[in-house]
Amino acid sequence: MSDADDQPTLPLGHTQPRQTADGKWVLASSGMPAPAPRRRIWPWLVAFGVVVVLGIVAWFAAEAVARDIVTDTIRDQVVDQLDLPADQQIDVDVPGAIIPQLVVGTLGEVRLQSDDVPFDTFVGDISVVARDVPIRGDGEIGSAQASAVMDEQQLRDLLAAVEGFPADSVGLAAPDVTMSTEFEVFGLTIPVGVALTPSAAEGDIVLTPSSFQLAGAEVDADTVRDQLGPVADVVARDWSVCIAAYLPAGLTLTGISVVGDTVEADFVVDGGIASDPGLQQNGTCG
Repeated sequence: MSDADDQPTLPLGHTQPRQTADGKWVLASSGMPAPAPRRRIWPWLVAFGVVVVLGIVAWFAAEAVARDIVTDTIRDQVVDQLDLPADQQIDVDVPGAIIPQLVVGTLGEVRLQSDDVPFDTFVGDISVVARDVPIRGDGEIGSAQASAVMDEQQLRDLLAAVEGFPADSVGLAAPDVTMSTEFEVFGLTIPVGVALTPSAAEGDIVLTPSSFQLAGAEVDADTVRDQLGPVADVVARDWSVCIAAYLPAGLTLTGISVVGDTVEADFVVDGGIASDPGLQQNGTCG
C-alpha cells in the first residue's frame, strides 16, 4: 500500500495533507474558505429600536412644548387685542400636529371658546373657528366664523340699551323673543304681549312682531291698532338693535335665532382682524 493510500479521507472544504519537497506531509487548505463566523444581528435591532423610541419620545416632548407655547400665545394675543379681562378663561385648540404647521408658517385651524365674554353690555359665550391663520408677518386669516350664545338675562341686559324697549319683561319662547307692556286707554289698563321674531339686517338685530296678545286674547296687528289707536305703534313695529358699538369692528352679525332657552348669533370675521387694530376696536352705530 502506498503512502497516498495511508492518507485519511477528509471532507471537501477542510484542510488536506500534502507532501513537501523534503518528503514530509503537512496539512494544507483545500482551496475552499472556511465559513465566516455568524454575526449576531439582534444587538443592531435593539439599538435601532432604542433610537426609534427615543426619537418618538423627543418628537412628542417637542410637540407638547410647541403646543403649549402656541396656545398660550394665542390666548394672550386675544386678551390683549380685544381688551378682555386678564383672567378671562379662553380655551384654545389647534387640531393636528403643531410642529409641521409652524414649519409651513400657517395654522390650518384654530378654535377658540370662552364663556361669559364681556363686550360692554353685550355678554355671551363666544366660539370662534379660524382657518389658515398666519403666524408670521401681518397676513390675513383665510376665513373665520364666530358664534355667541346669550341666555335670557344677557339678552335683557343688551335690550335695556334700546330706548323705549320694555327689556325687563323680555322672555324666550322659541322661535321668538317675547315682551309685555301695559297701556292706559280711556282709564283702563290693557296688558299687551308681543312675540318678536329675531333676524339680522346689515349687522343689526331686528325684532319683528309675529303675534300679539291683547288682554290675554291673541289678535293681529290691525286689531291692536284699532283698540289702542296711535299708541299701538309702540309695540306694532320692528325694533332695530345696533350691536356694532359693543363688538370689534371685524365682526359682522349674519344671523340670529332663538334655540331652546338661549339666543344664538352668528358672525363672519374679517380676515384682517389679527393684524389690523382698527378691526379690533369696537365699531360704531349710525
